[in-house]
Amino acid sequence: MSLTVEEIKEEILASSQPLPIHVAIIMDGNGRWAAQRNKPRTYGHEAGVKAVKEVVRASAELGIKYLTLYTFSIENWKRPKEEVNALMSLLSRTTVSETDELMKNDVKLITTGRISGLSPIRRKVLNNAVAKTRNNQGLVLNLALNYGGRTEILDAVKGIANSLKGGLLDLEDINEELFSTFLYTANIPDPDLLIRTSGEMRISNFLLWQTSYTELYIIDTLWPDFGKEALYQAVLDYQGRERRYGRLSETDTNE
Repeated sequence: MSLTVEEIKEEILASSQPLPIHVAIIMDGNGRWAAQRNKPRTYGHEAGVKAVKEVVRASAELGIKYLTLYTFSIENWKRPKEEVNALMSLLSRTTVSETDELMKNDVKLITTGRISGLSPIRRKVLNNAVAKTRNNQGLVLNLALNYGGRTEILDAVKGIANSLKGGLLDLEDINEELFSTFLYTANIPDPDLLIRTSGEMRISNFLLWQTSYTELYIIDTLWPDFGKEALYQAVLDYQGRERRYGRLSETDTNE
């Protein structure tokens, strides 16, 4: 007999294995979900917001500290103008409507990416929500917006080059730890678990530097159908893995 959602949660919290500190999600499948219902892609994006709300609440309830959602990539600008406008409008409307809920649940909102590339009105909405939730102490909700992993790395290289040129750094100072401080995600830990919905087997230019040792969890479920139970199953699966970071497993070392 399968476990209920609450039983899965109890099993997770009772486990001797730690929770992932940082969960990142590639929210894929909105368009296909809409197509299956003979609806426009925008219908799928609207439905996807419900999944976002449920996953944010579930993450906070579980005690996950950081949740990063791949919300809009640099490549997404290549989509039809009507779809891009609809996505930007949806982002602003959802941010405005959900800010009070974020405050109620002590969720801190931050953003990752080239936010300067968004329109002034979109930036204002986001900045207002970020400012309002700045002092919240619970889940940190990180929206990856106008984000690309390669662009992030290039921006970090440019930042380091400028620091070298300005005499703020010496060449010998550059190592992995310093490089990470020039990334958009400098103030948050690398993801422990990366979830991708819709069954696609690729990273899609998401957190390329940060996911070098992240555990991957690919699920066929399309994003609008992803919810609390699916998140809990992913976390439970994560707790059953041994993270070795290039080392031998405990079984191998005991042989």
